[in-house]
Amino acid sequence: MTGQRDVAPAGNPKAELPRRETATCAAAEPRAESAGCGSQGGKRFIDDYLGYLLGQANHALFKDFEAAVRAAGLGSLEWRVLATLSGQAPMPVGQLAHEVLSQQPTVTKLVQRLAAQGWLGLRDDPTDQRRTLVQITPTGQRKIAPLIQKSREHEARVLVDLDEFEIRRLKHQLRQLTRFR
Repeated sequence: MTGQRDVAPAGNPKAELPRRETATCAAAEPRAESAGCGSQGGKRFIDDYLGYLLGQANHALFKDFEAAVRAAGLGSLEWRVLATLSGQAPMPVGQLAHEVLSQQPTVTKLVQRLAAQGWLGLRDDPTDQRRTLVQITPTGQRKIAPLIQKSREHEARVLVDLDEFEIRRLKHQLRQLTRFR
């Protein structure tokens, strides 16, 4: 009902407020074809914005896999830390925080907790005594290995409609985008 207005409550300096569009218009049509929806008469900015699309793809990918992470007794950040360190040489906590997309103080606390559980090992960096190196322990590797296998199976199900070339190309392009940091 574009064009209709709601009357503002008495005493409000705004005499009339525009009526909000309802979600039914967008829900009734696929996003790419919703040109008639909304006051702009075209696609929404976010429907073609790379950052939004990548975020939505990440959310869609992880929301289905999150149940397996939770069933393993892990949170999403714990999963990312253990998966990142799996098969990896010891790395500084700062680099780990960068790779798991979290703040260093948050990762430092988590690393300390995971080390107390025996899943991670900590040691001083021999080249810089101010830095701590972190690595996964055999216990941590046993904890994360089944989940890594489940993540590979989940990824295969998500990408089932793409051929091997498309999968390699997609991953290559995503890796290229990360170089813009």
